[in-house]
Amino acid sequence: MIEYALLFGLGFLTAAFLVFLISPAVHRRIVWYTENRLKATMPLSPQEVRAQKDMVRALYAAENARTTQDLLREREKSLSLQLRHDALAVDAGRLAAEISELQSQIGEMHVEAAEQRSHLRKDENYISQLKTNLHIAEQSVANKESELAQMRTRLSKLGEQTDGLRIDLAARETEAESLKFRANALRDERDTLRQDVNLLQKRARDAEQKLTQQQHMVIRLEDKAARDSASAAEKETLLARRQQEIAKLKEQVKAANAEIRKVNRLLRDAGLAKMATEVPAGDAAEDTTASSLDTAALTTEMGEDVRSRSAALADRLQKAKTVTGRDGAIREEIASIAANMVALTALNEGPSSPIRSLLPDAAEKTSGDRVSLADRAAAIIADPQH
Repeated sequence: MIEYALLFGLGFLTAAFLVFLISPAVHRRIVWYTENRLKATMPLSPQEVRAQKDMVRALYAAENARTTQDLLREREKSLSLQLRHDALAVDAGRLAAEISELQSQIGEMHVEAAEQRSHLRKDENYISQLKTNLHIAEQSVANKESELAQMRTRLSKLGEQTDGLRIDLAARETEAESLKFRANALRDERDTLRQDVNLLQKRARDAEQKLTQQQHMVIRLEDKAARDSASAAEKETLLARRQQEIAKLKEQVKAANAEIRKVNRLLRDAGLAKMATEVPAGDAAEDTTASSLDTAALTTEMGEDVRSRSAALADRLQKAKTVTGRDGAIREEIASIAANMVALTALNEGPSSPIRSLLPDAAEKTSGDRVSLADRAAAIIADPQH
């Protein structure tokens, strides 16, 4: 297509160029023929000849201008054709690239067509297999239809059975409704029983709490009784031991007094009356020994009493954390235990104890309703067995 356009453009340009070359000769020849014809037809005067020449010049100038305009138009046309030729060349290159791409695509499509042919052959084989399978399936469908007819007969029988079962179901539903009413009544009874059980459980919990408190109290009392019994047993054993020691000491004192009496009797017989007067001193020593033994037994008993009272006071203080209104009795017990401790210390230290000098006499009493610790301790020292 582009080649034809180029050939057409070149032919047109060559024709225009030939016309441009031939036109002056043709023009001269036309002028010459015209002059000869005019000369042949009529005689010309110099003015007419001059006028005709002017006219011919004018015609020539007009024709020359027309030819120039035609030449310019042809040049413009040739230039436009050249531009179109360049554009067509660019389009031709682009089309050539597209053609190469299309050829490559055609090659790929040939490959795909070969693959499609192979797939088509495979599909044909698969279709043949499907036909055989379809024939087998048709046979199985025929068998299934016969089985379906049998199933329909069975279904009709089952329908009759379902009708009977529906009747039974209606009867069962009526029974179920009656059972629901009974269940609702039983549920109400269960709720009331649950409420009663909850009340009984609350009461049982309260009773269990009270029982645990009583058990803890019993355990504490048993521990206290065990401690008291142990302390009492210790006191009894200690008293028995002290009594045995006192009996032994009394026997020793009696034996010593008997020996002293014998010695005094011998001294009197010998005429030494001055030494015989020392026998009452031996009796006084016997009395002092007995009193010291009694004081030791009393201090031991007082110590055990103070320990037991301290343990009891500790229990009372633990209970007093929750129970109020017994502060006066607790203070009185604390003061009594403190006075017993002071008196016990003074008795253990003996007559030379500095505590005795700090305490007032038992006969003296301080003014006021409140008894001081010193008065209590002095009263206990004056009468330990009280």
